[in-house]
Amino acid sequence: MCTKFILYVIIFVTYSVNTYVRKGFGNSRSQNKEVRDDMSDIIKEEVNQEFLCAIEAIDDQNSKVVIGTVLHIMPNEIQVDVGRKQTGIIALEDYSNDPNADPAAELQPGDEITCIIMRTNDSEGTIQLSKRLYDSVKNWEIIANAYKNDEVLHGKVTDVIKGGVVVTVSGVRVFVPASHATLYRQDDIDAALAELRDQDVDIKIIDIRERRGRKEAIGSIRLVLRDQKKELRDQFWADIEVGKKFTGIVKSITDFGCFVDLGVTDGLVHRSELSWQRFKHPSDIVSVGQEIEVFVKSYDPEKRKISLGHKKIEDNPWEILKRDYPVGTDCDVTIANFASFGAFAHIIPGIDGLIYIGEITNHRINEPSEVLEIGQVVRARIIDIDFNKKRISLSCKALMDVPEEVVEEYDGVDETHDEPVPISIDELAANADKLFDTDEE
Repeated sequence: MCTKFILYVIIFVTYSVNTYVRKGFGNSRSQNKEVRDDMSDIIKEEVNQEFLCAIEAIDDQNSKVVIGTVLHIMPNEIQVDVGRKQTGIIALEDYSNDPNADPAAELQPGDEITCIIMRTNDSEGTIQLSKRLYDSVKNWEIIANAYKNDEVLHGKVTDVIKGGVVVTVSGVRVFVPASHATLYRQDDIDAALAELRDQDVDIKIIDIRERRGRKEAIGSIRLVLRDQKKELRDQFWADIEVGKKFTGIVKSITDFGCFVDLGVTDGLVHRSELSWQRFKHPSDIVSVGQEIEVFVKSYDPEKRKISLGHKKIEDNPWEILKRDYPVGTDCDVTIANFASFGAFAHIIPGIDGLIYIGEITNHRINEPSEVLEIGQVVRARIIDIDFNKKRISLSCKALMDVPEEVVEEYDGVDETHDEPVPISIDELAANADKLFDTDEE
């Protein structure tokens, strides 16, 4: 250890002196100050590179990091040839940071493996090696570079702890605080964190700090989700067009409609676009959390606002009426309301018709309520449809029998006609004379 430190000092001093000589001894103090200032920059830039290379060379000379060849794979250890008299031994616990790693499945005799020498035991003729430690050092370089370059790393949530979760990235445990574990604030953060367990996630490293002599990495899932959502939102607005269909989730309900979450943005379904049926409040048609099909009615890319439709053209009750209920159709209708001139009745959802008071029954009445009740189902015939004015006329009387008193009165009328009676010429002439005599008188 002492020898290694002396070598570091010799390399540093030698390089510093050579650099100082190259710059030259100035004849003035200003030149000397300029050289000293330049030296500071050189030490920060050029010296660091050569200094690190020298350290690597020293490390290689001492064989702290070795590349060996796998000889045998045993249940509890791996034997490795590291080019020395001693046999390299990797204990199972020193193989990987992943407790589920299986050396027998990942290695074969003859494979190269890089390790760090932990201890040499000359008496037993073995060298204790650690692949896990080497991986940790290299993986920390991955973490550090990702932090420096603001890169996204892929990992798995391996533990849920107080205040957040632990994401294992390339064998390194990264702590993700609860505030950075989800895209939005959660009412029940504990339940939200529990749902993340064993999930594959993408994270960004937001801080690396030392605590009690150990390095710790702090990550964020939220920042990655936020960036991903922004990309999806930009793509959404680039592809949007009137009539495009989406499947969304009802996010909230108001008196004037409901807001639907389309995944990357929200859109408004006005109450007039919710249903063809009549309703008092949008909550009569949809509920929060319900999945519904919607389509784009209009949009404003500058204000990032979307108007959505939910009711379908093919569900338009007037189209259904035109197709399935032409004039002359007999159908069951439900009495919905009364007026002095008749009764309104539901024909199909969203369509009402009027039964004029004279078409309710086959006898005279003063009020519809004399023979009908609200909610009563009666049989009626469609006798007229005005699609322009959206009016339908119904008749119950058209399906009723004629009253008996009317039939009796009708039966008393003599509507018989005499049959032609054969008559001779003489009889006709005699009758003619009588007719003429009467006319003359």
